[in-house]
Amino acid sequence: MELNTLKPAEGSKKARRRVGRGIGSGLGKTAGRGHKGQKSRAGGFHKVGFEGGQMPMQRRLPKRGFKSAALKYAGEVTLAQLQRMEATEIDLVTLKAAGLVRQIVDNVKVINSGQLQRKVVLKGIGATAGARAAIEAAGGSAPALVAPPVVKKLPKKAKAAA
Repeated sequence: MELNTLKPAEGSKKARRRVGRGIGSGLGKTAGRGHKGQKSRAGGFHKVGFEGGQMPMQRRLPKRGFKSAALKYAGEVTLAQLQRMEATEIDLVTLKAAGLVRQIVDNVKVINSGQLQRKVVLKGIGATAGARAAIEAAGGSAPALVAPPVVKKLPKKAKAAA
């Protein structure tokens, strides 16, 4: 066997269909598009979901619920997961290093699920009221996070009549 004699298996490579290339090709003249109509014209296609003017399915169905896009940046950690960690000072970096939250997460909250018998100190991490009580009962600390101030828009000034 030589490199110049290599060939693909018989029947594994099929020539592409050449439409609109004469009567002998079997797909000449209208090139498989039929006669007249929107689908026979060049550029004659409509947007996805268009149903010929009928109210499209995505507009007929009722809309329910909402899922915030910000959820992918939020993470949750349980008390049981904190118990299994070796670190006593826990922040976002240590949680990411331990693989408890994804790398994309930028805010984490500890929830009251499981038992915590050792002292842990949370830094820059939120905690529910129950989780905070459990951490403090075990001798640790979970300072409350201060939310950034909400900036209110000032009302637009009315134009002075000239």
